[in-house]
Amino acid sequence: MAKASSDRNTIDIFGKPIGRPRTQILNRKDQLKANKRVQRQKEKALGLKRLEFTIDEDAINLLDQLCEQKGLKRSEWLSQQIHKAAAASKKKTNQ
Repeated sequence: MAKASSDRNTIDIFGKPIGRPRTQILNRKDQLKANKRVQRQKEKALGLKRLEFTIDEDAINLLDQLCEQKGLKRSEWLSQQIHKAAAASKKKTNQ
């Protein structure tokens, strides 16, 4: 099948594809998987551990409000509260 140079309606099946060249050999799903693995390794190197738990929606809304007031992320706010509770507990046992 030949294509006339004046034909502007026929798709150019022999030329280079139009658009941005592929920069990543992996598909999107595999890219996300690899990036998540790297993120977990970085967190582990920083001494961080993942924690997952389930709480009701009202508690989440309260947590979000408290975090917004302090300008902190959920994890930062929870860490602060754990450290405060541990310090208070230690203070009680020393008295």
